[in-house]
Amino acid sequence: MTLPPLGLQNNAQKAGPSPLTSTGSAVLSIEQLNLQIKQTLEGTLGIFWAQGEISNFKPHTSGHFYFSLKDAKSQISAVMFRGFNSKLKFKPHDGLEVIVRGRLGVYEPRGTYQILCETMEPVGAGALQKAFEQLKEKLKKEGLFDSVRKKPIPAYPRHVAIVTSETGAAIRDILNILSRRAPGVQITVVPTLVQGEGSAAKIKEALIMAQRIPQVDVIIIGRGGGSIEDLWAFNDEILARAIAACQIPIISAVGHEIDFTISDFVADLRAPTPSAAAELVAKSSQEVLERLQNLKRFLFNSFDRKLKTLGQVLYRYQKQLIDPKRKLQDLLLRHDDLNTRLEMGIQRQIKDKLFALKLKTQRIIHPKKVFEKYREQRRHLHKEMTLNFHQSLRNLRNNLAIQMKALGNLSPLNVVDRGYSLVTLNGALVRSVNQLKIKDQVEIQLAEGKVFCGSPNAY
Repeated sequence: MTLPPLGLQNNAQKAGPSPLTSTGSAVLSIEQLNLQIKQTLEGTLGIFWAQGEISNFKPHTSGHFYFSLKDAKSQISAVMFRGFNSKLKFKPHDGLEVIVRGRLGVYEPRGTYQILCETMEPVGAGALQKAFEQLKEKLKKEGLFDSVRKKPIPAYPRHVAIVTSETGAAIRDILNILSRRAPGVQITVVPTLVQGEGSAAKIKEALIMAQRIPQVDVIIIGRGGGSIEDLWAFNDEILARAIAACQIPIISAVGHEIDFTISDFVADLRAPTPSAAAELVAKSSQEVLERLQNLKRFLFNSFDRKLKTLGQVLYRYQKQLIDPKRKLQDLLLRHDDLNTRLEMGIQRQIKDKLFALKLKTQRIIHPKKVFEKYREQRRHLHKEMTLNFHQSLRNLRNNLAIQMKALGNLSPLNVVDRGYSLVTLNGALVRSVNQLKIKDQVEIQLAEGKVFCGSPNAY
């Protein structure tokens, strides 16, 4: 693509006359330059399609979406204004591969360009399917699909409300089945728009009206089959929350067996088709009668078996019954027998006790004999103790003499008796001349008497 040379367009009305260089070329201001870039790019490219991965996604408080589209080598800024993004059936996010349709826009004050997106489709999945998956995941995390919060469907409802189109095939199928299987069930049809613009809000209004009907036991909400666009009203978040908040059990019957909508997940029970919903709600009258007959037969058979069993038990008890007079006689005989055995037992015990007492009496010794015995033992022990004492005393004296003799042998006085003497200085034994000094007075112990050196006294 060849772009026209810059500065050749007439921008006098926008920025006034441009100055000239020495060579006569026009000098553009930045404003003029950005303006010509804007006119050139926007006027040349026009509407185009582009594919890329969303990054830096930022939903502004104004409602506009600001983000970048990138591939493996490049990226470009993009914006999707509120008037266009409000039509999206899904929520864009970082990492999502999309195809956008738009045009190139240049923001003159900053000299930047970006894609002005008008439509957006996810790559690999349609926008409706993407929106379906996002809403499903959101409501699932909130717990609206949990089985614990779902209400049981009454087994035999007396009043059924149907929220659907009054002209569709679904209502005819439901009415035919209910009239055939349960003619006694009261039916109230709450007609509503089930397809097209604003249909989700209409269905919600009809659901609220159905809840206000007195004594309604269960509500069927749904429609016949169609494309995902036809069934899209039942994927509305507001309608889903209204179904979850309903106090009356709801059966969702939307499309065919292979069709799933958000209403199916939040409802208390999902029916694969509207006809199946009617069959689930209304049990067949013939089936009820057959069940009653079966229960009746079962009851009679059980009662008959019970009577036969009780009769057999009664017969066994009758055979076990004994004439009270005869029973009394048997008890009297047993009484006499037990009384006789008791008397004999008592007499035998008395005899055994008397015999044991006699044996113990024979073993008893007179206290005088016991006293004489112990007195003789005392005399014998006293005599033995006296002998032992004198013998111990003699042994101790002999041992003392032996010890004194041994001690005398070890005494230094015995050495003196053999002609030796002991020299002491101030009471200490002198063993060496190194212990003595001139003028020291020493004591000499002889065999007979003592001598003091340096003193004439001796004894």
